[in-house]
Amino acid sequence: MKKTSLFILFFLILLPETLLAKDTNTANTPKTVLVYGDSLSAAYNIKIEEGWVSLLQDFVDNQNLPVKMVNASISGETSSGGLERFAGQLKQTPADIVILELGGNDGLRGFDLQTTRDNLTQMINMSHAIGAKVVLAGIQLPPNMGRTYTRKFKQIYDDLGQLDDVILIPFILEGVATIDELMQRDGIHPNAKGQPVIMNNVWQYLSPLIMK
Repeated sequence: MKKTSLFILFFLILLPETLLAKDTNTANTPKTVLVYGDSLSAAYNIKIEEGWVSLLQDFVDNQNLPVKMVNASISGETSSGGLERFAGQLKQTPADIVILELGGNDGLRGFDLQTTRDNLTQMINMSHAIGAKVVLAGIQLPPNMGRTYTRKFKQIYDDLGQLDDVILIPFILEGVATIDELMQRDGIHPNAKGQPVIMNNVWQYLSPLIMK
């Protein structure tokens, strides 16, 4: 009886530490994050090390988080072009998390919205098929694209953000797009000063998946 009581006491003492160790090991599990986007993620017209993806890699390294950022973004990429090469990219980069930042060029060029929706949906489904979580970067179009088109374009991201295992960043350029000092002269692409803001926007939604 005495031995049994001692065993139970020993078990209860160790239990919290065991659970803590399990949580710590989960947080320390190495994760590969694939960034799959267009010029907004490809460090367009700035040094690659100034881009938000590189800044985020530096940040997680400084935090001693076992995260590997793989940037497969291409300036000018559309959702159709992205879909064409996505299967090959997933094979090359078996990611734990996919940051999908595409569709902006579709909208700026006035592409068919159903095609954009279908392309993004397929890439989300392909990501889920390999067990990856998806962080979908929302884009907002300038008003010159027309009120109806702009509203329907935004609705694509709002709808897809409701899917299981999809986290939506409502607007990846929040706090950047309307500030001239953070934008390049074209008014479309952020400059180097705007990249830390974008990084923070992304990290806000990515961090729960990294720490999970």
